[in-house]
Amino acid sequence: MGHTIHKLTATRIARTTRPGYYGDGGGLYLQITSAGVKSWVFRYMLVGRARFMGLGPLHTISLAEARVHALDCRKQLLLGIDPLDAKHNEQTERRLAAVKSKTFDECSKAYIEAQQAGWKSAKHTAQWTNTLATYASPVFKKLPVATINTALVMKVLEPI
Repeated sequence: MGHTIHKLTATRIARTTRPGYYGDGGGLYLQITSAGVKSWVFRYMLVGRARFMGLGPLHTISLAEARVHALDCRKQLLLGIDPLDAKHNEQTERRLAAVKSKTFDECSKAYIEAQQAGWKSAKHTAQWTNTLATYASPVFKKLPVATINTALVMKVLEPI
């Protein structure tokens, strides 16, 4: 006897308001919180441990989309990939890519803003800002920080 999937319907989802988990099959659940918020959860077992992965709120992810997400997660599990770990790794890679794409000017401005509270005077802040603007910014300006190498640093330092 096999496991049934696609047990939920749009009508049942709309009418159900009692907090709890309502299974669609294949690890997909509709979660309703005590505040009445409805969202999709994929539940699976990995190395004897239950794992829960949020797939998104009902107002954003439809039943059909949630089923597709759950199918993707089941396929990852068949390949020996933990879907939750894969999701976290993907988010980390996106954050790293965003940081690497920041320009030198953006980073220098953020550094000065973060450090100025610890400096003794406004003059110190002005010195940092002017030094970077005079020497480093003309060379680095709009370059992503990840692309700045030793040769470029030397190009800034040699005239000084």
